[in-house]
Amino acid sequence: MPDLPQKARNYQTQVPVRFSDCDPAGIVFYPRYLEMFNGLVEDWFRAELHSSFTEIVTNNGWGIPTVHIEVDFVAPSRFDEMLSATLTVRRVGTSSMGLDIDLRGPDNRDRVRGKVVLVLIDRAAHQAIPWPNDLRARILKFQAGI
Repeated sequence: MPDLPQKARNYQTQVPVRFSDCDPAGIVFYPRYLEMFNGLVEDWFRAELHSSFTEIVTNNGWGIPTVHIEVDFVAPSRFDEMLSATLTVRRVGTSSMGLDIDLRGPDNRDRVRGKVVLVLIDRAAHQAIPWPNDLRARILKFQAGI
């Protein structure tokens, strides 16, 4: 019997809306969502990929900059709400990956949807480098549609 393909996993966590995230209207100031995205990616690397940004950036001299981002701001979020965050890998290239990020409110409705492309780089050489095989294998467990 052939092996069945494994279902992709999502990384899910909770993201609090803090006072510092909000503007005078009492809703999240839109650039703060991008900071939430970045924090989500960093947490995913540490918790699920077993590669902290300290290891990647400080110890290895690499970087993982965002090179493309698309965001739909669907509904406002307010101070003291807890957002449910979901991260899914859309695709993995030689040195890049595309992520889908969704933030939902306590009412389970979308607040923000994003598509992010990250690239692994050698910071000293300022150029893209391939994902290490072990890290790539861990990333692929989160790829949608496999």
